[in-house]
Amino acid sequence: MAQITLSNLAHSYLADPRSEADFALKQMDHVWQDGGAYALLGSSGCGKTTLLNIISGLLRPSQGRVLFGERDVTDAPTAARNIAQVFQFPVVYDTMSVRDNLAFPLRNRGMDAAYIRARVGQIAQMIGMEATLDHKARGLTADAKQKISLGRGMVREDVNAILFDEPLTVIDPHMKWELRTQLKKLHREFGHTMIYVTHDQTEALTFADKVVVMYDGRVVQMGTPEELFETPQHTFVGYFIGSPGMNLFEAEIKGSQAVVNGHAVQLGAAYGPIGGRAQIGIRPEFCALSDEGGLPVTIRRVEDVGRHRIVRAEAFGQPVNIIAPEGMPIGPEMTRVSFARQKINVYSDDWRVKAEAA
Repeated sequence: MAQITLSNLAHSYLADPRSEADFALKQMDHVWQDGGAYALLGSSGCGKTTLLNIISGLLRPSQGRVLFGERDVTDAPTAARNIAQVFQFPVVYDTMSVRDNLAFPLRNRGMDAAYIRARVGQIAQMIGMEATLDHKARGLTADAKQKISLGRGMVREDVNAILFDEPLTVIDPHMKWELRTQLKKLHREFGHTMIYVTHDQTEALTFADKVVVMYDGRVVQMGTPEELFETPQHTFVGYFIGSPGMNLFEAEIKGSQAVVNGHAVQLGAAYGPIGGRAQIGIRPEFCALSDEGGLPVTIRRVEDVGRHRIVRAEAFGQPVNIIAPEGMPIGPEMTRVSFARQKINVYSDDWRVKAEAA
């Protein structure tokens, strides 16, 4: 297992990058703790897989260094990094049985036969494939092959890190939940450093101790699920995390007050002068419908999702989402929305602004 340090790291697929826009990965400095469970989260094309491939050694960065512990592995080949990697699409040996596929990484390292037998049985149970251990991989379904690929990535106990590149894409929804649970259990038992790439926020938030949110080649926030929800450091985090995501309004910030389209909104703290484009962000969970006070809204529809209702409304020509508790009456007279002031975030050019000290 290893602490992973990314020092002054950046990457461009161009031979002669001339500006920041030419970089698929913008300059970053991060330390990922030994034994941590991390998820790289973001939309397609944001740089997640590029970063994972640099960590694994499949790609050499244009600048900067990758360290495993104190060892600089920037130029080390993948085989020398002592990692396991599970790819988006299954990589299995069709002519081998499930048992032999799972045992292959251990046999390749000359492990004891009794240990291999016990470890393969343990992993087969984890991925739910005990009954098919002696079947050839060739005849199995795509999701069964991906389970083999997952199992083979996790069968070794001596790796520096296990890297997962959207590994549950071809797995059915129920099995996804089971495998995520098993991955968490494996992490608790053996303490491997795990990095899990996904565009699915549910996968990221349920798997990781810390989620690394990427946008346009940049890490915009690394934090716990609670930190991403409560204090998104970038408007993309607010929009991408949550269902529905954060509501954002163009605003003029005046001390402890925001002015939105001529309407005053009280903030939970005071702010100094805001340069650039100012916005306020509020999660739907902290919005409340009323018949007076707050911003004027028009309700377009109400969606009942069982535990609560999602009110789809509109304010000043833009959509606004409001979470209403189950059983709360919603009538035509409710034409205003108010915000829990302590839960309002203020942004300048998409980055969160800290309030002034009290």
